[in-house]
Amino acid sequence: MDLTDQSGRPLTLSFPPKRIVSLVPSQTELLYDLGLEEEVVGITKFCVHPETWFRQKKKVGGTKRLHLNIIRELHPDLIIANKEENEKEQLEALMKDYPVWISDIDTLEDALAMIRSVGDITNRKEQADRIAHNIGFRFQQLRDYHQTSVTSSQKLRAAYFIWKNPWMAAGKDTFIHDMLPRCGLENCFGHLSRYPQIALDQLASAHCQVVLLSSEPFPFKEKHAEEIHIKFPEIKIIFVDGEMFSWYGSRLLQTPEYFKRISGSWI
Repeated sequence: MDLTDQSGRPLTLSFPPKRIVSLVPSQTELLYDLGLEEEVVGITKFCVHPETWFRQKKKVGGTKRLHLNIIRELHPDLIIANKEENEKEQLEALMKDYPVWISDIDTLEDALAMIRSVGDITNRKEQADRIAHNIGFRFQQLRDYHQTSVTSSQKLRAAYFIWKNPWMAAGKDTFIHDMLPRCGLENCFGHLSRYPQIALDQLASAHCQVVLLSSEPFPFKEKHAEEIHIKFPEIKIIFVDGEMFSWYGSRLLQTPEYFKRISGSWI
């Protein structure tokens, strides 16, 4: 089977693949929901969903530090990776021996295209199309909800922090940036690229009204919220589930309802 992945690379793979290694947590969960129990032979240590796979499947290291020797021992006929979450040099090393399909996702539309493509290359087209359709439908319902809400015109300016020491926020060209307006917020650092380092004093010049502290990749605690609150007591600080903002596989089925629920936190 000849195809092109989301990074624009052509590759050839056996169809349907029978030994899949997934290097991305959100895409691992998608493979599970596509019913690829037997085909998936390796996942990363961060692929925590589903729990049964996390406990039983062979671990191939972390997303940034793969154990290439373990992957080779699994003899994969398809490796599913991501341009942002995996290291280019390691993927290039794997490409010499195995077909590596790479996703490149900045928007919901990119995510839906990825889901359909993964369904195509794993012989799960019908299941993938159904998941993508349901995600799109639920996000449309979310959009309708915001448009009919009495607060629809009150799009508050928000900063979404992913890291501490140094503080780092989500900027433009990220999936998180695309998610923020879908829950009724405007990214106050949306003029900066990728994941910029931020000094807390910049919250004032950015006219930030809401700070979101993500559950991943940095485990923010109350002490970090207090650090912000001391400097800016008027800013509302909310702890959020990072998976709902940054996982771009089948977990997106749950995201619209979560966004509806948390939007009440800053009204």
